[in-house]
Amino acid sequence: MTNYRNETDWERADRNIGELLQELRIAIPGVQVLFAFLLAVPFQQRFAQVTDFQQSVYFATLLLAAASTMLLILPTAFHRLTFRKQQKERMLKLSNRSTIAGLLCLSLALIGATVLVTDFLYGSEATAVVGGASAMAFMVLWLVIPLRARRLG
Repeated sequence: MTNYRNETDWERADRNIGELLQELRIAIPGVQVLFAFLLAVPFQQRFAQVTDFQQSVYFATLLLAAASTMLLILPTAFHRLTFRKQQKERMLKLSNRSTIAGLLCLSLALIGATVLVTDFLYGSEATAVVGGASAMAFMVLWLVIPLRARRLG
């Protein structure tokens, strides 16, 4: 069976896997930097000064960054464990879902990190504005625009 690119299902799967890997090569370093930053934060002297709210935001952000890391690396683990088992289509479906979930966790972790730093530096009023603006920006840039482009074809 062929498609508009005149490629077989196998060739299409190979191309889709290559595209997915390229996307993950962009996302994973960002998650790694954020996660490393978050792991170092509690060992700083000023961390003892954080409020209960900041501590809660920090912990939620840390967990979101860890979840994002796991979800974005999941395609690699799945591929390695199913290597040569004719699982490309299954891998692509699972990898697509895990990548979307990983990017969602990443966006929430980045919003959380922004909220944490803003609250620590400027207080709750600025935090509400910056947190809301960050959430809106992610929603528009990572959700609305791609879904609109998808709908328009």
